Amino acid sequence: MQLHQIVEALIFASPQPLTLADLVKAIRTGAASHASMITDHWRKIPPEEVSQAIDELGEHLAATQSALQLFETAAGWRLVTRPEFASYLRTLLPETRPERLSPPALETLAIVAYRQPITKADIESVRGVNVDAILQKLLERSLIRIAGKADVPGRPLLYATTDLFLEHFGIRTLDDLPNATELRKSLPESPPPVVESGPDPEPAVEPQPETVPQDDTAGEASIAEKDENLADERSGEDVPSETEIDSEEIDQSADSPASGEEE
Repeated sequence: MQLHQIVEALIFASPQPLTLADLVKAIRTGAASHASMITDHWRKIPPEEVSQAIDELGEHLAATQSALQLFETAAGWRLVTRPEFASYLRTLLPETRPERLSPPALETLAIVAYRQPITKADIESVRGVNVDAILQKLLERSLIRIAGKADVPGRPLLYATTDLFLEHFGIRTLDDLPNATELRKSLPESPPPVVESGPDPEPAVEPQPETVPQDDTAGEASIAEKDENLADERSGEDVPSETEIDSEEIDQSADSPASGEEE
């Protein structure tokens, strides 16, 4: 008789999951009714040795490809059938077919699991809808429980998850719940955007300043203005008057000899 066989028999026969302390107590009590060298040691067996026997039992079931496997829940150790035999067991026990939770129920249960203990008002503030019927359904399935009353006006009820919730989802403690980082890793990554290859883009051309066409009227006005300036410059020069011209002619006639004298 080996220690891991005793552990297997105890877990298989127990209607409830057995913790390490339960197994140690059962082995010590059972060894007291036998008188042998081995049983003498088992009467004071340390918990570490029983824990090692549990690991050996799990390895033995996996190596022999047994239909049973060792499963640890929040309440203790259990022997359960492997998932690949579920379809055969449903044909034998159709009344035990598990009822699936609806998406609203799963969403409400997730809020309770991550924010427990939590009031109904806080759940409704997150979901934005009334959750009376869903909470009642989760209570009937023993997935959540009433954990007390909040210390606020009105003393609303507080809701938390149960050990059956941990067993249903295959986790031992609430610390095994996936965090936000693990949830992001489990989601499929979106493919990178596809960039279509095309011809090289044309080089950018610097914008040239727009040339404003000159108006012909403006050109004519500038020419007329230049003529007026030229006329003003000429008007500033010394121009001989008519009197001066006449006096010059008289002087010239006086200097020339008379026609009678020459003869």
